[in-house]
Amino acid sequence: MDPSIVSALSAILGSLVGGFSSIVAAWFTQKGQSQRELIGAQIQRREVLYAEFITECSKLAVDALGRTLESPVTLIHIYALLNRIRLIASDEVVTAAQSAMDGILEQYFQPNMSLTELQEIATSHGNDPLQAFSVACRQELHQIQRGYLRR
Repeated sequence: MDPSIVSALSAILGSLVGGFSSIVAAWFTQKGQSQRELIGAQIQRREVLYAEFITECSKLAVDALGRTLESPVTLIHIYALLNRIRLIASDEVVTAAQSAMDGILEQYFQPNMSLTELQEIATSHGNDPLQAFSVACRQELHQIQRGYLRR
């Protein structure tokens, strides 16, 4: 074969391989970046929802200590948040959210607490009805960040 043809073919094949390698590298980079952005958005969306649930439950938990449930309308927002959590969260988070809500509902149907009882609850660290929920959320968010949770 003519050396000039071999040389030309080598140059063309080298250009094709180099160009193809650049395209493949760019594709992998773009895919990885898109996945990181998707995971970041998913984590942010869950953090906002979980924080909203914690805020609302905290208000109701304190309210339940000193009052009985006067109207079921009080619980509308928390039921809506719970069902939004059911749409995106892991089973562990949903179970913990339901448990926190059950505890709050149960407290609404207990007799109102005296100021002394409220002080005892406020100063003890073992009576947080949202602790299990917070822990489950933190674990889920870490799993998502590591890419272990696929829902």
